[in-house]
Amino acid sequence: MANQYNSKLILEDGTIFHGKSFGFRKSVPGEIVFNTAMTGYPESLTDPSYKGQLVVLTYPLIGNYGVPPDILENNISKFFESEKIHVSGLIISDYSFENSHWNSVKSLSDWLEENEVPGIFGVDTRALTKIIREKGTMPGKIIFEEDVNFIDPNEKNLVSTVSVKEKITYPAGEIKIILIDCGAKNNIIRSLLNRNATVIRVPWDYDYLNEDYDGIVISNGPGDPKKCPETINHLKISLSQNKPAFGICLGNQLICLASGGDTFKLKYGHRSHNQPVRLKNSNNCFVTSQNHSYATDFRTLSDDWDEFFINLNDGTNEGIIHKTKPFFSTQFHPEASSGPRDTDFLFDKFLDLVKDYK
Repeated sequence: MANQYNSKLILEDGTIFHGKSFGFRKSVPGEIVFNTAMTGYPESLTDPSYKGQLVVLTYPLIGNYGVPPDILENNISKFFESEKIHVSGLIISDYSFENSHWNSVKSLSDWLEENEVPGIFGVDTRALTKIIREKGTMPGKIIFEEDVNFIDPNEKNLVSTVSVKEKITYPAGEIKIILIDCGAKNNIIRSLLNRNATVIRVPWDYDYLNEDYDGIVISNGPGDPKKCPETINHLKISLSQNKPAFGICLGNQLICLASGGDTFKLKYGHRSHNQPVRLKNSNNCFVTSQNHSYATDFRTLSDDWDEFFINLNDGTNEGIIHKTKPFFSTQFHPEASSGPRDTDFLFDKFLDLVKDYK
């Protein structure tokens, strides 16, 4: 059961929300962001893209289906997107003290406590989200007795803190895919293994150019893509060749930067399971799962690139595709987890390009 100590959330603009605590009891700073998904908190909290962030879940009741067991399958967690919780803190409206689900083994509060992550409930998340939408994401802090300073986590290279430290191989078939781990979600690995591709997972700054591989996947990850110059420099070289490349989320931004384009920070980002995107030059629309603060500026790319997808809410770029070479990327998550699987077919598209090249 949550310990229900009094706590408060303070925003950089001076706004204060009072609430009760659950999970681990400590004061933490971070960047305040919101996610409108109705389900999927075990997957979201273990998404490395949330590193350094205080996450507001707008769905009013959280914790009612508990937390699943940490079971390994193909040497990665079956139910989580990484090996631990990456959010700095969790902010919700109503915490469910009782949970029920066929694979629940513990409460959300207990899980947060194990990972030393504080939570606060009893917050008017509708009012809080309106502030973020109007003023943009900003530094905030969850406070108990001791105070902490505000921080902007995007000033650091967050990718280096969540990427693997050494190469890991997941054998599954003859096709060899380099996965540049900038904070990769496990379902990217699952999606490739399920298609009989061997995955060679390498650190964000690893020089993979002399490895034996047939294609490259550049993963999602946290923070500002411009904090990853080593990744960008390696991509510049590999994109001058013809081996297929597929970027996801942060990977979309890194391919853009490696190709001479630019990126920018959105006012409050895209974090939900219901972001509508349209395939360029068609009437085909898809509902996608997203989690990012930064976006590509397609106008800054050369004529060698086409826009692949467009966000129907705000018109921002949702992917790019090369006109003559086997390179494409998406700002959304085709592997979802959690979220809709409308665009799962893009893994098949990528592996078809790899097979044609091989």
